[in-house]
Formats: sequence, structure tokens, C-alpha cells
Amino acid sequence: MTEELTYALAHNGLTIVSGLARGVDAIGHTAALKSGGRTLAVLGSGVDKIYPPEHRKRADNILSQGTLVSDYAPGIPPESTNFPPRNRIISGLSKSVVVVEAGETSGALITADFAVEQGREVFAVPGNIMAPQSKSSNRLIANGAHPMLKAEDVLEALGLTRNIERREVRKAVPSDATEAALLEMLDLEPLHVDDIRAQSGISIESIAAALTIMELKGMVRQVGGMNCAAVHEDQASYDV
Repeated sequence: MTEELTYALAHNGLTIVSGLARGVDAIGHTAALKSGGRTLAVLGSGVDKIYPPEHRKRADNILSQGTLVSDYAPGIPPESTNFPPRNRIISGLSKSVVVVEAGETSGALITADFAVEQGREVFAVPGNIMAPQSKSSNRLIANGAHPMLKAEDVLEALGLTRNIERREVRKAVPSDATEAALLEMLDLEPLHVDDIRAQSGISIESIAAALTIMELKGMVRQVGGMNCAAVHEDQASYDV
């Protein structure tokens, strides 16, 4: 469920924020990377002290499509007391918090509590009422959290479904193959024309001409220094 939800949300332009821990956190980060989306990892240690240590490669991969965040100075080890406070950053960076599983002493409950205090939407995936790992996620729903059955539940709560539909329609009706290739490649993050040429194999002259037309159509925007980005309907990034 974590893989399915985070892949779909990241694919639709949302940023996945989690804690790089074993289990659900790791699955969420990996699914976001696979989708080509953005993901942020909030650490309970200095950014040079990756924990758990076997997630070092995953942390390196995250840096290619997101970033590592820490409230702790470099060199601070991953002490157990560091992790509950860092959860306030996870919820604070997010528009919504999704609890996939939560036992009675789960750290996810700390994040959910911070989310309520910060005015964030809280979602929980319902589970077997006899399963220990679902006791607190089911209780969150009973106490008012949104039940999350599919990724669209978050998109609807954030009012993003119409924007995503418009974006998909725009991608489906480019004027020619060059526009289609460029629109598929570009996102909110600026990309230099040299990188566009290297990734697409299209000549710089064709890219320049297409980008000019696409900017007039409101499909892309110039951000200076020969960098450009796609224009999304709301011109904002949303985090989960």
C-alpha cells in the first residue's frame, strides 16, 4: 500500500516527505524515486550521519531528486531522543500527513499529533481491527482522520485533481513531436537548455524555437540563465 500510494502521489507532482527509517519510510522514498518525483528525508542526526547505515545509498539517491533535512548539526549521532522531535519537521514541511500503519507506540502517532497542532490534514490507511500494527491508525480514523483508500483521496482533499487533469490534457495535445518531448521532460524544477539537448537529442535550434512557441502558449516559462520549467496550473508544489 505504501508503494502504491507514494508512487501515485509523487508521479502526480507531490513531494514525499519521510524519515529514511526502515520499513514504510524507506518504501515511500524508493517509490517516489521510481516515479521520477521528489522526496525529502528528515533525519534524526546530522546529515553526515545517515541512519540506518544501510540506507546510505538510498540517501545518495534522494539527493538526486530531493534533499536531506536535519535540525541537528553535522556530526550529531542518531540518538533515540532525536527522532520524536524531528517528526515535527516532517509534518511541518507537509500539506498532509499519511499514516499507513501505526501500532500503539508508533512514532507515526507523534507525527500525526504534530500535524494536528500545525493544522495539517491527517490521513490513515484502515487495517484489520485485529492486527496490532493497525490499532492506532484505525483509532486515528475514529477520531476524525481521513480514511485513505487511494491516492486520489489526498489529491481531492488538496484540491489538486482538476489541476492534474488539466496538466495531463495539455501533455496529450502538444502541437508536434518536439513539443511533446520537451513537455514530458520539463517540470517545476528549472532545466538548462544544454541539459534538455543532452537528454532529448534534439538540436538546440529546434529546442529554442519550440520553447519560444510553448512559452507563448503558457506551457513553459523562462527562469533566466537559459533555464526553463513547465508551467503547472497552480504554480506551486504540494507536499505529503
